[in-house]
Amino acid sequence: MRTLLVDHHADLSRVVRGFLGDCGFAVDVAPTLEEASVATCCASYEILLLELDMPDGDGLHWLRQLRSDGHSVPAIVMGSLNTVEIRIAILNGGADDFLPKPISTDELVARMRAILRRSTQMTEPIQVFGNLELDPFSRQVFVEGRPLKIARRELCILEHLLSRAGRIVTRAQLEDQLYSFDEEVSSNALEVGIYRLRGHLTMSGATLQITTVRGIGYILELTNAASA
Repeated sequence: MRTLLVDHHADLSRVVRGFLGDCGFAVDVAPTLEEASVATCCASYEILLLELDMPDGDGLHWLRQLRSDGHSVPAIVMGSLNTVEIRIAILNGGADDFLPKPISTDELVARMRAILRRSTQMTEPIQVFGNLELDPFSRQVFVEGRPLKIARRELCILEHLLSRAGRIVTRAQLEDQLYSFDEEVSSNALEVGIYRLRGHLTMSGATLQITTVRGIGYILELTNAASA
């Protein structure tokens, strides 16, 4: 899930980005509000993490402007000051949640997943296709009820394809969700991930397959045996 972290504290940003990466989030870091504005114009984000006190302005004022411009991306505001008045102002200013600093990374991820559940209106988070089930919030995959362990990158690919099962997903769409701006990506990184994911699906006996649409992208569909 593509995430924008707006924070000028380099050490904290590095820790948060690494932790979120291990949890399946592709994180872009903007150390200034100006860079955050550019990022929101260049990419689509599922969630926004915002520090209140930024070097080039007030984070809450920036969020209000973002909302007035029509951006509805869910936002968690983070700050060291924590009073009732500040929390009320933050929530009234367009934030979906507030997390006081110093933050707990486990709590941050839990709050992010709770907000994403609400924003996508997922009353039943388990995604099912064929004999495969995916819980996008616990990051667990099951085939015929048996747990399937796959690497984070392949899990992200599966999650994105599964959310659009039966429809073509372009290479650009997949890469936009999988990789942050400054992440070094080899030219065949996506193909390698698809290859490995196919292997996992075949070995586990999953009744779904990834079909390549030459020159466009990929489509997740049921195998012939499953659809017969």
